[in-house]
Amino acid sequence: MTDTTLPLHELARESRMGAHGRETDAREIRRIDLSDFSERKAEIADQLWYAATDIGFFQLENHGIALQAVRQAFAMAERFFALPEAVKARYPLQKANNAGWESRAQVRPSTGTPDQKESYQITRPHMAPLWPSEEELAGFQATMLAFERQAWTVGMKVLSCFADKLGFDSDFFTRAHDPSAPDYQSTLRLLHYYAIPPEAQARLELWRAGAHTDFDCLTLLFQRQGQGGLQVCPGKEMEAQAWTPIPPDEDVITCNIGDMLMRWSDDQLPSNFHRVRNPLPGEYMGPRYSLAYFCQANREAVIEGASGKYPPISAGDFLKQRVAANFKAY
Repeated sequence: MTDTTLPLHELARESRMGAHGRETDAREIRRIDLSDFSERKAEIADQLWYAATDIGFFQLENHGIALQAVRQAFAMAERFFALPEAVKARYPLQKANNAGWESRAQVRPSTGTPDQKESYQITRPHMAPLWPSEEELAGFQATMLAFERQAWTVGMKVLSCFADKLGFDSDFFTRAHDPSAPDYQSTLRLLHYYAIPPEAQARLELWRAGAHTDFDCLTLLFQRQGQGGLQVCPGKEMEAQAWTPIPPDEDVITCNIGDMLMRWSDDQLPSNFHRVRNPLPGEYMGPRYSLAYFCQANREAVIEGASGKYPPISAGDFLKQRVAANFKAY
């Protein structure tokens, strides 16, 4: 039995987070070294738990994905977004499956305005009609699927550590994110935040991405050097809306806990608010690209914490409600 009651607790929280707030450097985004993972797993799990329970964000070093592979994925994403809009429109977002292309369609409950970006969602079981042809973009499908699998591997390592700390067996979350299952719904999202046109640079009232929490268990974010704007507001700073910047670094993966894992942990692991602010006058105003892999439990997985703080809900129902509240135009 699952709870499908609206509105979700998570949506009520998000609707209060639209203010500009202030910026602070008071919080540390910890870096965690994944090298020698098998031998150091207990130590790594302790470090992940400490970082996650404190701020909900952390960065992974020596994560096993070669920098060349990250740069190749970014290059492919940039080529996709450079396609004519008429070509991209052949592969429109299927909201029910969280797959395909959209532009300025995401309206955050926190702001009520469209994010100033376009994105392309890759969710493996639903991609057959949504891949650009080889004539349109040679090598795109193979490159992005290979990168998606590498991100899945890193994500499952991290989630296995959280499984250990929560008292589940180590493979609990790996089974819940089985990529061979037809109800797999983890997503690799390619993001292109639009350059700020000269006439708008003095009135930057819109957000590249309004304040939000992620819907998933764990997000792995890849950023490009020099393309900043990401900020996090940990729970302790929610009332004051004090935002900590996370400068881009292509050598690390920036990770955050999502709403699914917060529920599964009975709120021990916080899913904290983050946003991408527009650049300030004098800052880089060009396009911003990022790659985000969302570890979203398979549709049939039931999210239920050990203490029963929240009613059980299937991951499919949970994701459907969160997507419906964010994408109004599809």
